[in-house]
Amino acid sequence: MTTRSVHALLEHLIDYAGLFPPAALTMQDAVRNYARYRDGEYSWALGKFVVPQARAVEVPKEFPLSILGVDEVKATTEEEIEGLAAVNWGAGASPAPQTYVEIADLRLLDAIAARGLRAKIRTGGITPDAFPAIDDIAGFLRACKGKGVAFKATAGLHHPLRCVKPLTYEPNAPTGTMHGFINVFLAAALLDHADDVLAENDPRAFAFDDDGVSWRGHRVSTEALIAMRRDFATSFGSCSFEEPIHDLKELGWL
Repeated sequence: MTTRSVHALLEHLIDYAGLFPPAALTMQDAVRNYARYRDGEYSWALGKFVVPQARAVEVPKEFPLSILGVDEVKATTEEEIEGLAAVNWGAGASPAPQTYVEIADLRLLDAIAARGLRAKIRTGGITPDAFPAIDDIAGFLRACKGKGVAFKATAGLHHPLRCVKPLTYEPNAPTGTMHGFINVFLAAALLDHADDVLAENDPRAFAFDDDGVSWRGHRVSTEALIAMRRDFATSFGSCSFEEPIHDLKELGWL
């Protein structure tokens, strides 16, 4: 039986990005998958259907706008963040308050915070060099918390815990060390120990119960997890919904 703390941590956590590599599905297949997941046993863990803004018109009209994740952009300068309204939403418009801005330079968090936007970190990709170092992720989490900026993660978080896995679905695909989504989101809850939580690969180090989760003697209550997910660590994008669910079941956490 799923504990309350696992439910709090995972509720609507996994945004489905089947259109993106390494899955790179057709719109028809991705939409079909998402509809199936919405009707499935673990629909409560499913977040939004991530689609590039330019392709949003391809999504079937029966999909309500509320489930589409289109408000995601990249920025490398403060000027780009200031110009988001004109570039992405039309002159005179303002970006939605839940727009996520993918950045590599933490100095841009001030501009993101000033506009009431959210941040996005890229946590992997299809090559080993696409995965940021542990201290880079920990630094991003702490910086976001310090600026009062909510965040989401994208890419590479197919598995709950840090592990070595193939980076694509191709035969003989290169392998690499992948960050775990449980690592990332519990690191966000345990910022004083974020680096060590991100490096953890032993499932026995974690204990979930109805009242909270423990990691090597450090505890986070279920109520704190609910607040963190609501206000700070919102979701992560994955081109697979089935892999994360499968691994969680294998670990006995679902």
